[in-house]
Parts: sequence; C-alpha cells; structure tokens
Amino acid sequence: MTRGLVLSGGGARGIAHIGVLKALEEMKIRFDRISGTSAGSVVGALYASGHSPDKIFELVKNLSIFRSVRPAFAWTGLLTMDGLVDLLKKNISANKFEELQIPLTVAATDIRMGKIKYFDKGDLIPAIVSSCSIPAIFNPVSFEGHLYVDGGLLDNLPAKPIRNQCDMIVGLHCNHISSDFDVTNIKLVIERSLLISIYANTQISRELCDVFIEPPRMDRFSSMDTSKAQEIFDFSYEFTKNNFLPHHFQKTEVA
Repeated sequence: MTRGLVLSGGGARGIAHIGVLKALEEMKIRFDRISGTSAGSVVGALYASGHSPDKIFELVKNLSIFRSVRPAFAWTGLLTMDGLVDLLKKNISANKFEELQIPLTVAATDIRMGKIKYFDKGDLIPAIVSSCSIPAIFNPVSFEGHLYVDGGLLDNLPAKPIRNQCDMIVGLHCNHISSDFDVTNIKLVIERSLLISIYANTQISRELCDVFIEPPRMDRFSSMDTSKAQEIFDFSYEFTKNNFLPHHFQKTEVA
C-alpha cells in the first residue's frame, strides 16, 4: 500500500506536525510520498531528507521565523528569508527534489497568475522558500520566471497533487479554530482573520484525506512565536497517541 503524508502550513504551529510524526513513527507508520505547504514544506523536506522527528524538533524549536529573516533593500521594502535558506542548506544534503529519500511535493502561489503551483522536481530550496513567503511580510520569491508567495493562500493542505499516487492519504492540520477567542489587540484579529480565510480551502482538501489529524485549540498559539515550541510538540504527540492506533492507518478492503 502506498501511503501519502500531507502537511499544512501554520507557522510556528507547524511544530505540531513533528509531534504527530514522532507518534506515528512509534506506531511503525511509514510514508511513501509527502506533500506540504509553508511550514509543512519545511518539516516535510527535513523528514524526506532522512531526519527523525526528534532531530527536526531540535533544528526548529528555537528558530523564530523573524530570527531567520533579514531586512530586504528591494522594491518591496519587505523581508527576505536568507536565514531559512541557510538552515535548509545546512541540514538538507539534497539540492533537487529527485535527490530526497522520500518524494516531496511543495505548494506555492503564483502571485501574478493567481494560481497554485505544485513543485515536485528541480531545485528544492527555492520552492520551499516560495511556499513560506507570507504576503506583506516577506519578499515574493522570483523563481523560474514566476513570482511566488505562500502556498497557503490557495492550498494550505495540498492533498490534491498526490491523491492519485497514493492508496491512503494522512493529512496533518495544525490550524484548528476554536470558539475560545478574546479580542485583545489588532494583531490577534488580523492573524485570526487570515486563519479563518485559509481554513476555508483546507476543508476541500480534507475530503481527500483518508485519515485527518487535527490537534484541537491550536489557535491559542501564535503562528510567529516559537516560545511555546515544547508545549506544541508535546500536546500534538499526546493527542495523536491518545486518539489514533496503527489500524487507523491501514486501508480497509471493501468486499
């Protein structure tokens, strides 16, 4: 059976993917293909290159997204992600998608065309950075003659590009929206508004997943703050261990 793994975007909440992966590895669940957006593309690439969940957590737990960026003196006046590029180059030996141990697909948004782009071959790191480029914060990424921003705008849970290649799809979503929300500042209102908007396209992709893992109340964590990294990791790990068993990841044959 060919089993695919799909990882949503979510900024620092993407650390939840690592906790879930640790629990799945302990259940001896393995994946033949991976697809990811934004933070999910980073975790997916590190996992596809052979790193264990524990190693991935060590690499990212202290990485604030704003510590990995640098001011950009470009026409946009925004930020670049040179720090993220450095981290990926240091910890991923593959330069091309084709060199990864597990096939990977990365989603990014072509900002000029207004269309989603799924990368699965060619240069690896530019595709990941394209997928992570949050509009209005980071510079769009010019790559292969196109201009890309965060893939979460159009497909935050990219199950579609690998659905026909897998017998089973396991989707990991780290952006559960709860009703427990207190309006305390404009930053929280903006972030929650974006979360709600992106959540809409996730519901379509969710229907393509055979197993959907969504740790609850993840919206209590900011997408830009890794100070709660250990809490996010532990919570998602325990949630998966307590709610899923190995048989959930086996395809049931219909007579």
